Amino acid sequence: VQRAIDSVLAQTRPVEEIIVVDDGSSDGTAEALRARYGERIRYCWQANAGVSAARNTGMSLASGRYFALLDSDDLWRPEKTAQQVAWLDAHPEFGLVLCDVVRVDGDGKPYDVFHRRDVLREDGWALRWLLLNPSLVPASAMFRREVFETCGGFDPSLRTAEDIDFHLRVARHWRIGVVEAELVEAMRGHEGGLSAEATTYDDYVKVVERAIADAAGVVDDDTRRQALALTYHRNARGMLIRRRWGDAWRLWRAAWKQAPGGAARRALLA
Repeated sequence: VQRAIDSVLAQTRPVEEIIVVDDGSSDGTAEALRARYGERIRYCWQANAGVSAARNTGMSLASGRYFALLDSDDLWRPEKTAQQVAWLDAHPEFGLVLCDVVRVDGDGKPYDVFHRRDVLREDGWALRWLLLNPSLVPASAMFRREVFETCGGFDPSLRTAEDIDFHLRVARHWRIGVVEAELVEAMRGHEGGLSAEATTYDDYVKVVERAIADAAGVVDDDTRRQALALTYHRNARGMLIRRRWGDAWRLWRAAWKQAPGGAARRALLA
């Protein structure tokens, strides 16, 4: 967590308020952070309630006009806040802005870059793109206080997929933009992370199904069917990895049924 906080303190545009929410630790974290950072951070301990509740606590305590999130195993590069604040200032009609993400392994070595433009092809009303791939690295986002006030925070009933649920709800009501720069380093695939939870694929499917149903009349039917097919196919492959053969077969059949045409069905066989 110190590495993450240090990356916030190293921003070229100083961060006005740093709130650290401790989700139930009992290992001396509070003493270590107070000794290292003193009044530079606002420390808040809460009984263990999960990542969604921790993020919601932080946002409910925040006083700023823009919110930005950072998990303990990720970090911001120095220009992150400067570039995203400037972008939101220049685009008052937008609610949230994202950036590119450098994915790193457990040793902090880069192995991939998540280019947001590969998914969100243009700035603006992005729901039609995000239904097809709703992936969100929370550390890459900056958004207005009003987004939290109108859309709510992260769903604490979800053990996983809470990030894509938030992403899709925001996209339903606010315009989203992209700063095309690698401003965040995020660790993924480490043992014990939320992505390893047994409910990951079930939560993902539930969240996207709900968003697709809610998008009726807003996103065209072919795109909604394509999004369902991609969701089922993507998670069927995950079920196979989990050796959940029956669930994988059920989702693959659902993907085949929803695929909106021959080309889409051929893609499922690739």
